[in-house]
Amino acid sequence: MAVAELTKSTMQLVLNDGNDLETGLPVYKYKSFNNVKTTATADQLFAAATAIAGLQERPLYNIIRKDNADISAE
Repeated sequence: MAVAELTKSTMQLVLNDGNDLETGLPVYKYKSFNNVKTTATADQLFAAATAIAGLQERPLYNIIRKDNADISAE
């Protein structure tokens, strides 16, 4: 049986930067934060992300968590 050990987490804020003048489609800017605790819960990340987003000029569109894990045989 294989085992996955979480080694690294990154939080990424997706900020709305308005609409493209030619296409009218939304444009997004991304801000990444490395070294997020791998034990952080979704509620904790949400609270941190909304606090950081309050300091930004652009409105928050989405929050993304990226996890890396080492997978090995048990």
